[in-house]
Amino acid sequence: MKKLTLIAGPCAIEDDQTGFEIAEKVKSICDQYNVDYIFKASYRKANRSKNNSFTGIGDDTALNIINKIGKEFNLPTITDVHESHEPEKVANYVSNLQIPAFLCRQTELLIAAGKTGLGVNIKKGQFMSPSSMGFAVEKVQSTGNKNVWLCERGNSFGYNDLIVDSTAVFQLKKHNVPVIMDCTHAVQKPNQTSGVTGGDPSLIETIALSAIATGADGLFIETHPNPSKAKSDPHTMLKLDLLEPIIQKIIKVRDAIK
Repeated sequence: MKKLTLIAGPCAIEDDQTGFEIAEKVKSICDQYNVDYIFKASYRKANRSKNNSFTGIGDDTALNIINKIGKEFNLPTITDVHESHEPEKVANYVSNLQIPAFLCRQTELLIAAGKTGLGVNIKKGQFMSPSSMGFAVEKVQSTGNKNVWLCERGNSFGYNDLIVDSTAVFQLKKHNVPVIMDCTHAVQKPNQTSGVTGGDPSLIETIALSAIATGADGLFIETHPNPSKAKSDPHTMLKLDLLEPIIQKIIKVRDAIK
């Protein structure tokens, strides 16, 4: 990852239009600033606090939408997989697979993802140290797949907050794989009594700038035209029209430390 990589899109595919709108806007920004763009959207949200929380619009429907977005805008794509039977099917629709933070120790899932041959972005668990993520990398690489990335997203701090260790990116890079900073999930405030995860998106820019200054190869930013209306993670996504000013600053910082 020689150029800055941006993994961005909505938290989840929630209809047949929003993902296209986001992809078109983010692609135009990334083209302007010479950033490699990977469109991200979850085809299904398997990890929800409440039983009646939004989980998706149907697996096949959502996967087909992600696939169409990739083809229409000529973009690589990425989505989450949750169980070991999923990667083989999902690999037919996307360019890369993502392992959610809570599942970063699931051996069968990691190996199944590795066997697809696609890029595998492993999110560091909120409960994991940077050094311990080397074992997750080894599991994927044991399949012969060396296209593995690690994604920092903060550590649990008490029951209702996360904290980002400013040394985490540096430590994760010791595993000799690209390191992505998840700037949106790092601002989460989990375990709210409402059953809906809270967050503070005003901190996204700060986390992004810090990550780039400490050597991150890319950023993960979930974004939406109207986060308050989103069906998943409305309290952590960045409003779409706020993305470009952040990218402008990121490029300046990255250029300054080269």
